Amino acid sequence: MLRNLYLAITIVGLIGNAAFCADAKRPPNIILILMDDMGWRDVGFMGNRFVETPNIDRLAKKGLIFSQAYAGAPNCAPTRACLMSGQYTPRHGIYTVVDPRQPVGSPWHKLTAADSKSDLATEVVTIAESLQSGGYATAFFGMWNLGRGRSGPVTPGGQGFQTVVFPENIGFAKDAYFDKSGNYLSDRLTDEVLKFVETNQDRPFFAYLPDHAVHAPFEPKEDLLKKYERKASANKDRRDDPAYAATIEAVDQNVGRIVETLARLKLTDNTVVIFTSDNGGTDQFTSPLRGGKGQLYEGGIRVPLVISWPGIKKPGGQCNAPVSSVDIYPTLLELAGAAAPKDQVLDGISLVPALRGESDLQRQRLFWHFPCYVGKATPSSAIREGDFKLIEFYEDGGRRELYNLKNDPNEERDLAKTQPEKAAALYRALRSWQSETGAAIPKEANPNYDPKAERPRGGQQGGNRGGGQGGKGKKERSE
Repeated sequence: MLRNLYLAITIVGLIGNAAFCADAKRPPNIILILMDDMGWRDVGFMGNRFVETPNIDRLAKKGLIFSQAYAGAPNCAPTRACLMSGQYTPRHGIYTVVDPRQPVGSPWHKLTAADSKSDLATEVVTIAESLQSGGYATAFFGMWNLGRGRSGPVTPGGQGFQTVVFPENIGFAKDAYFDKSGNYLSDRLTDEVLKFVETNQDRPFFAYLPDHAVHAPFEPKEDLLKKYERKASANKDRRDDPAYAATIEAVDQNVGRIVETLARLKLTDNTVVIFTSDNGGTDQFTSPLRGGKGQLYEGGIRVPLVISWPGIKKPGGQCNAPVSSVDIYPTLLELAGAAAPKDQVLDGISLVPALRGESDLQRQRLFWHFPCYVGKATPSSAIREGDFKLIEFYEDGGRRELYNLKNDPNEERDLAKTQPEKAAALYRALRSWQSETGAAIPKEANPNYDPKAERPRGGQQGGNRGGGQGGKGKKERSE
């Protein structure tokens, strides 16, 4: 009899716990969309008036725009590592895209550049692993660039993602926008995202969509290309490239599909959608900001960022505080109620206070470290404190430039000589940070340096007007 009474009490307790769990508000779903090479002004909510991005702009009207958002690095792989780890580049050691065409010690390098890891260390607890530990279904769709291969410990499947879809898995050749049947990559990746959302709609999920778009050379859809060629004929602005604009609008259409699916499944009120980019665009598309991809001038690291979430206090508002890719990890941890990894430094800060309108973001400084060569860029490091930004260039004896970004956002007036005390103070802070993080500093002259040597050019920097569904004019991808 006592045994039966114990069983009855246990069953009642289990039922009560189940009811409590069912009533408890579950953590929000998360969709993180990362564009490839999209510059800061390439969408409507950042002021572009040539490209049409109605779906992304509607996302911004419901979310919070970060007007001074930065990538963690000026090119692809290191920023992706910053996102996944929540750390600055010296901590994870991925400084650049490892390119066999430009090895350390190449004759066109004045200095012996720092070695860069090509894989994100398995000891790093990724945001996917943290969210999975918190009960999330996790999925990856697109370009990883943090470890070779389709399976293994350094691939997405080994770094916390339960569902993994590479372009090759769905029939696309490397860096191709179209498959042999004429399917468009952004469309097909979005198809897979929507399948994942449908399947996991009854539990918290994290979907990471690092699309191949909008990396040159472009292969735009013919109808969109013709549309923007007509628009460009009436507008001679050199930044208005029809092929690039068509590639962006194709992405926008798929953002719309994601938003519509969330609404149909009644998930909108419990889903966070983040839209951003891995680095600045090419110079053509970042003007009037100085520089572009690969450089630590504003054009190379400023990116669009919008976070849409029902908990935002002032939808359609704008946060003007400087923020970085390293902030995404702690932001998602707080939104998900997930625990931070033990013994892993997170360099970012949570953006949730800004989303809730509770307080200003408490940050003193932002840092970048790029001790490598890529494109036109030479090894450099940078610090931003308040309105001031200092860039250190390791060639030419560690030359330094200082800018007041409030008065001079396009970095046209170097203040290093007129404000030497400020430049010196920022440099001390930068050197202290480099020492703390173990940053690799290129100092040695390259014994193979040849001032007459020219670096190889693997791909193009601008648009590809002749793209289209047949892939006409496609060239090798340039990282």
